Amino acid sequence: MRENLTKVLALALGGLILYTSATGPFESLVQRAIFLALVILLGLTVYPLAAGTRWRPLGIAVDLTLAVGVVLACSYVAMNHERILVELPWATPRDMLLTGVLLVTILELSRRAIGMIFPLLVVAGLAYAYFGAAIPGPLGHRGFDVYYITETIYLGDLGVWGMLVGVAATTIAAFVLFGCLLLHTGGGQTFMDLALRISGRSPGGAAKVATVASGLFGMVSGSAVANVATTGNFTIPMMKRLNYPAPFASGVEAVASTGGQIAPPILGAAAFIMAEILGESYVRIALAALLPAILFYLGVFLTIHLVAGRRNLQVVPDDELPSWPAVLRPERIVPILAALGGLFYGVLSGRSIQTAAFYGILMTTLTFVPFALLAKTPARTIIGRLLSGLIDAGKGMVIIGVLLAGAQILVAMIGMTGIGVTLASLIVDIGGQSMFLVAFIVGGVCLILGMGIPTTAAYVLVASVLAPALTEIGVEPLIAHLFVFYFATLSVITPPVCVAVFVASGIARTNWLPAAGEAVRLAAAIYVIPFLLLIYPALAGFGGWADILLAICQGVVFVLAFASLMSRVAITGIRVLDIAGLLVVIGLALTPGWMTTAAALLVLVVMYARHRRLANKVSAFGQRELPSTGVTQVKETRS
Repeated sequence: MRENLTKVLALALGGLILYTSATGPFESLVQRAIFLALVILLGLTVYPLAAGTRWRPLGIAVDLTLAVGVVLACSYVAMNHERILVELPWATPRDMLLTGVLLVTILELSRRAIGMIFPLLVVAGLAYAYFGAAIPGPLGHRGFDVYYITETIYLGDLGVWGMLVGVAATTIAAFVLFGCLLLHTGGGQTFMDLALRISGRSPGGAAKVATVASGLFGMVSGSAVANVATTGNFTIPMMKRLNYPAPFASGVEAVASTGGQIAPPILGAAAFIMAEILGESYVRIALAALLPAILFYLGVFLTIHLVAGRRNLQVVPDDELPSWPAVLRPERIVPILAALGGLFYGVLSGRSIQTAAFYGILMTTLTFVPFALLAKTPARTIIGRLLSGLIDAGKGMVIIGVLLAGAQILVAMIGMTGIGVTLASLIVDIGGQSMFLVAFIVGGVCLILGMGIPTTAAYVLVASVLAPALTEIGVEPLIAHLFVFYFATLSVITPPVCVAVFVASGIARTNWLPAAGEAVRLAAAIYVIPFLLLIYPALAGFGGWADILLAICQGVVFVLAFASLMSRVAITGIRVLDIAGLLVVIGLALTPGWMTTAAALLVLVVMYARHRRLANKVSAFGQRELPSTGVTQVKETRS
């Protein structure tokens, strides 16, 4: 019964998303109240309390009580939206009761979905707002009573009904639906087959397949962890079957799924929120994130390639590769191209982002159905796949919707108490006017605050608290937000709370700690790329074409050298010389100017020319690798 109820609620939520995408949002408080009510009701069925235990009857009673309370709370707002927005009414005991039920349900669903860290952060924000007068020093404030907190959270559009829930109910939801329909109409298998054909036969092919496939899936999902749990069930067993070390396989999948979160078009759904916060167009945000994402994947691919050569990792066998004609059949490629064409047409023609997503949804459906009918697919199957896309979109919005509702409450408390400005000032006081010291502190705090929290919620938290510290010392707001976004996203692969690594190592059945080490090494470049943005703002599109071209050259040289250093590849045959040469290249790449860039490139070319001569010599005479140093020694073979 629970499964049927879940499908009905998910279908209702998917239908609401489709309707909103097609017609545009209606009255803001009404739409957000209906959306949040459906999200929470669906969440209570997807994450039931005490499921599979003897306490389940009690769990059912608790869930029913919460469901009734949420329906009443959301219905009250929907029916009284005009009075709430016009009169800004004073809170009554009834309002406090409804607010309490709604708040408890949001926090409880967050706990069930991702654990205790995020709910505790929201509770800490509420406690700070209430007990601020009792806190000494610069962190204290005058404090707010329960009535004022209730009015802020519930009786207005700054609290739970604020911008984040509005973006979730419109733009993010439309893109989630677009991605789910694309995957359910054959796009998912096509992405995987394309990844196999593109990367499968190169050194470390299976790891590169995981990088391409998980990156493609991650671009249309809002959670690195969810991406690991889906694509990882295919890529990790494939890598292990080809004798890749289990920690390496886990690290590759965790990093690839995380990379999808920082790549356009949606940046793990954070692009739309960033656009709203900064008042920038979505296209500007996506373009600013494009070059850093390319540098990230360049670094990951090169690291995998070099490690594969050093460890002699196998390629994907020919019998496991789909043929190019099979992959490029019109019925597989045309719906994807049509979907992307509809999406880009909507963006480039100036339509709203959710309308552009609807064009993509429409083109997906209009091309999938005719091809399916030509293939004599039963109508029931066609309808079933489309409905499955709607249902999965509804389920996919549960975590996003609940977490953004909780994050909106936390953001309201941060704004009300002024703690964001206070912390920014403290960080600037500690770092002084040193941009890199301030940025180093901000990056470290972002890694801590983002631990255990999905991409969108983590970004909202750090953007509210830490981005002002960077803008206060003169960093461009867009670069400041990209900086904190990258570090908050990286928390899912950074020990000790590296949840993406936990999931990947669980699939690989290996210890998480060595897997985390592999993940950090593979993703090492992205820990530095945010600092590159501070040195070269042109990487985010600031400046003229000459500045952008110089930034691209310096970024590429830096990533190549950094990946070579992290992969511990033997370039010259002398490990100390390799490290020294690569550090020189990295230092030159971090020094602005065409001359230093040319010098860095020259050193790198000379080193790899030496590496090529050494490799040719080894191939002629045989080789032996020292496992402790990775240095290749040449040994003449006897005839």
